[in-house]
Amino acid sequence: TPFVPEVLSHIEQMSATASAAMPAVRAGSNLHRRTNNAKKQSRSSVIRRASTTKTKTIEAPPNLERLRILTPWEEAQPVLKSEFGMSDADIAEAGALSDEEISEAYTMMQLCRDFENECNQAYMAGKIRGFMHLDNGQESIPALLGNAIRKTDLKHSYYRDHCHALACGVDAGAVMAELFGRDGGTCRGTGGSMHIYDMETNFQGGWALVAEQLPYAVGAARSIALDKHLGTGEAEDRIAVVFVGEGGAQNGRMAECLNAAAKENLPILFIVIDNGRAINTFTKDVATNQEVFNQGKHYGIPGVLADGQNVQDTMRIGRAAIQHVRTKGPAILQVHTFRFNGHSPADPEHERNRKDEKRWARAACDPIKIFEESADATRVDLAACTAKAREEVRKALEFANASPPPPKDLAAQLEYPDPTGSVDYSKREPTMGLAAAEEITKRIVPEATLTALKARIEALRAMAGSEAGISIGDAVNLAILEEMLRDPTTTAHAEDLQAGSSYNVPANTQQAFGTLRAADEIIDEGHFIGKALGEAMNGYRPIVELMNANFGIYGIAELSSAGNTFATTGGQFEMPMTIIGAGGIAPNQSLGAEHSQPFHAYIMGIPGLKICTASKPQEAYGLAKSMIRDNSPGVLLLPVKLMKTRGPCQVDNFLPLHKATTHRHASQAAIDAGKAVTVLTYLHGTKEAEDAIDQLNAEGYDCDLVELTCLKPFDADTIRASLQRTHKVCILDESTRSGGVGATMSALVAETMFDELDAPVSRLCMEDAPVPYATEMERAMVKRAADLVEGVKAMC
Repeated sequence: TPFVPEVLSHIEQMSATASAAMPAVRAGSNLHRRTNNAKKQSRSSVIRRASTTKTKTIEAPPNLERLRILTPWEEAQPVLKSEFGMSDADIAEAGALSDEEISEAYTMMQLCRDFENECNQAYMAGKIRGFMHLDNGQESIPALLGNAIRKTDLKHSYYRDHCHALACGVDAGAVMAELFGRDGGTCRGTGGSMHIYDMETNFQGGWALVAEQLPYAVGAARSIALDKHLGTGEAEDRIAVVFVGEGGAQNGRMAECLNAAAKENLPILFIVIDNGRAINTFTKDVATNQEVFNQGKHYGIPGVLADGQNVQDTMRIGRAAIQHVRTKGPAILQVHTFRFNGHSPADPEHERNRKDEKRWARAACDPIKIFEESADATRVDLAACTAKAREEVRKALEFANASPPPPKDLAAQLEYPDPTGSVDYSKREPTMGLAAAEEITKRIVPEATLTALKARIEALRAMAGSEAGISIGDAVNLAILEEMLRDPTTTAHAEDLQAGSSYNVPANTQQAFGTLRAADEIIDEGHFIGKALGEAMNGYRPIVELMNANFGIYGIAELSSAGNTFATTGGQFEMPMTIIGAGGIAPNQSLGAEHSQPFHAYIMGIPGLKICTASKPQEAYGLAKSMIRDNSPGVLLLPVKLMKTRGPCQVDNFLPLHKATTHRHASQAAIDAGKAVTVLTYLHGTKEAEDAIDQLNAEGYDCDLVELTCLKPFDADTIRASLQRTHKVCILDESTRSGGVGATMSALVAETMFDELDAPVSRLCMEDAPVPYATEMERAMVKRAADLVEGVKAMC
């Protein structure tokens, strides 16, 4: 039940009193102390600017807790000199706004305001569905973008992305059509309001999870650095730009990304849009310090604050920060704004003081009105600019209304960039071609290092062909080294990478290819999976090694977005990213619950991922080679307790990512006697099944042993072919009864092959309890060869 006005007013008064008792946030420089000084002035907003010819005083309600700040250009200049090391010439260039630039900025503000107003009307009319977040009141930021951000720069926004896209050159008609869910939209209607992407202008989202875009943008910035390293970049002073709210900047991803940007001196600008609200919550209620522009000081990254109600000051300060990123390194620009609308149209805006603040801000803090009252307004044909903006919005609406809906089967078409079974990976060349790739490798890898690397590869290949064979870890390491040598756009990310991680999977990559292509990472898988995603969107083939697959739980959000990206962008951005980890649950593993989780089951429901497993060196090598060359995001899972097990491996083989592997066929005698069963298993289950075969044979039973080398997509053909022989199936599963891999496989078999079954599907899986450490308890939980023997006999 909504609060009645009297009760709501009383709550707001109590909240305001409590908030007033909170200690003031420590300020930074003299310029930024104006934030608190404004609160010490009268409860009115005095709009004062260097270029102002008028002043307008509008009383602020006494219950407001957040007022406008002032950051005049003349007071910003000393900060830019001291914090950014800018020269007088640099500052003069940033501060010089021509008549044309002023006119374009005003037109952009009007375009954004009119566009968002029409979006609101269309939403109320039911033409726009789902969540939508409007940008009214924050138009100075797109004015800055339109002026200083280039088409070649890589832009990563968040869910309030319409105006950022417009300012970065994305067609207004395509944006509106996307919101309408039409085929003419930027993403053909697959993304919607929160997911605007445009490859032509390098506008790379629209990301809906708060702060998830931060590591993606760092990965994009790394791709710029990699382009320079490889000599393939279009423009040497390209930058990455990432937008985040001041609430989102409290997320730990921000600190991780500032660290990464500083460590590699990446060309990235963090634009912090500070409207004082973390969704609806007052940010100051949850953040001890809202001076996000100062967060970078610990890492040596300069930051600056701008009054977002003054478009001229925002542009001047913003241009200075952008020039710093183009020429020196990362920076933070925090823009203090007021959002005139609720978080979304569905927002009741019941939080304290919100409606009073909104009414006051619309009257006193509107950047468009403030500009129109400034001296600079005389340099602009206001009516002509307004008419131009409105005409563009009119055409956008016309285009969106005329655009047809997308095909009903489009989502299914966009499941994977490389459709199932469509690619011969042995013939896929690097994007630049083999000859160019070889020349780049010779240029960037020292000759002595290249000689040593090739010798190491030959030693591993000899091991693979030896009688003793090669371990699973070394087989995957061989695949990675071969692919990184062959294609310089292949990169590697891992913890403990230079030491080879736990199982040698990324061994020698950094020693051979350097720290930019083979990066040691902080201990947060979500962070470096996110960076890999940003690289993959920009022409690279990152390999992420998880050490233990369960550590990937930290990166579930990033894995989800990796799986979604190709479809959500309407097929614009491929995602050639490979995740490799040793996991599963083996008998007698003794690792306890956290290291024995069924990560493979957790990710089965993520659309767009190709998920493979390998229990032997041959499959591990061949699947790794294919997955690295595939344009889809893939996860290759390896058996944690068998990583050092050696076996034969045929080099230069590429296994399909959509096929299960049949290791054994049951004897015809067992089939004729009705004592043959199809056994489906993976990871450690393959060895357990092989261990059970002698005992089964001794008692007259046998099995078709099918290793699920692809968990997704589902290989119905191989399983059906086996069931047509045995008509019974037993699944030896390394996940829980509820929501496990075996549950999925059982359902698929029952739904699509029911007529082949002479008995119900049998599942040998873990019960829904954490895997214990003690052997006695673990034996009851984790299924093994003895359980399979009894399971097969019970079916026959």
